Amino acid sequence: MVQPNELTAWCDTLLDADSFDDYCPNGLQVEGTRPVRKLATGVTASLDLIEAAADWGADALLVHHGYFWRGEPAALTGMKGRRIRKLYAHDVSLLAYHLPLDAHASLGNNAQLAIRLGLAQPVAPAGPGLLWRAELDPALTPEELGQRISDALERDPLHIPGGPGRIRRVGWCTGGAQGFIDEAASAGLDAYISGEVSEPTVHVARERGIHYFAAGHHATERYGVQALGEKIAQEFQVAHRYFEIDNPV
Repeated sequence: MVQPNELTAWCDTLLDADSFDDYCPNGLQVEGTRPVRKLATGVTASLDLIEAAADWGADALLVHHGYFWRGEPAALTGMKGRRIRKLYAHDVSLLAYHLPLDAHASLGNNAQLAIRLGLAQPVAPAGPGLLWRAELDPALTPEELGQRISDALERDPLHIPGGPGRIRRVGWCTGGAQGFIDEAASAGLDAYISGEVSEPTVHVARERGIHYFAAGHHATERYGVQALGEKIAQEFQVAHRYFEIDNPV
């Protein structure tokens, strides 16, 4: 058992949350009154996830994508109002960690994706960057790397071919980080993996000769919250359950 504020302070320290200039507040976003005995985790604090957590009897919900994003309307009306009313109605605290959960060296989305893709000795960026990299040994064909991604994430990635030859040097950053493809190309990588794809990404891949794999925003960011949830469960002796809310994007 742990109090929501105590749990938040512990997560803040573990993830070094104060060091990030993020697009949303990290930490406790909606405060309930109950101590946490049952912790639910999921990717995005959608109404479906909140209802699943509440039905399970969760005292707190930990997500990667929470609320109060920079530039969004502040009023608690409409969809956001319904979500927050549901949290309060069931007295469920909401904790959210965005960039800190992408970047953590072992529990983060990038680190956890590397584990699932079998990327040996991944190199995390120095400083505030988020582009990770690794060398494949042996090198893979684009088709082989695409199949590895498909097997690990249980969904076929969109592959934008970037040139001939095998892939040895690969970079990745989960979620909506397709914009880092330029940085990956400048670093001399053969391929770059992220979650989403946008119209310019296709042209960058083709013109700069780097393979691009869009593996899904949701699919690439399922694993950080699970790893953090398990860490919390061990540290505070609470029950933990991850809820998968299907999202094809």
